[in-house]
Amino acid sequence: LLGSCDRGSAVGRRDFAVVTMLGRLGLRAGELVALELADVDWRGGEIVVRGKGNRHERLPLPVDVGRALSAYLRGGRHASECRRLFLGARAPYRGITSSAVSAIVSGAARKAGLPPMSSHRLRHTAATELLRAGASLSEVGQVLRHRSALSTAIYAKVDRLALRQIARPWPA
Repeated sequence: LLGSCDRGSAVGRRDFAVVTMLGRLGLRAGELVALELADVDWRGGEIVVRGKGNRHERLPLPVDVGRALSAYLRGGRHASECRRLFLGARAPYRGITSSAVSAIVSGAARKAGLPPMSSHRLRHTAATELLRAGASLSEVGQVLRHRSALSTAIYAKVDRLALRQIARPWPA
């Protein structure tokens, strides 16, 4: 999916940063759209996310996400009075919408030859990858900013490959 973004173009750098943030941080489309330039704390290595219920939470800014953002900000984001982090590709340069985020993800999936995909699917991917890396359900819930463990459990699909390694064979 990431390989389908043409990082040689301004739009491709933006799309790469969007897909990277969705997939690594598990952001909702609305959270990504609400991000502003001042929400990125480069020195602290954090990003402020405005979530549901007007909650503001700080998340670590992984190195790959920071690099993707930096490439976009240096060589993809047009000069604009708009303080939103991600802008549309055409003048007047305004913040992108949730439907634009969906279009970015579905366009990247199409270019990659993948089945149609929504931005929310990348939230599921982030949860699954965190679990595969050894995070607990509680930790995944913190990253996804869930108030309830039941909400997190919906995203946490069982990793069948990992289970095969610890499961005993069924008696014959």
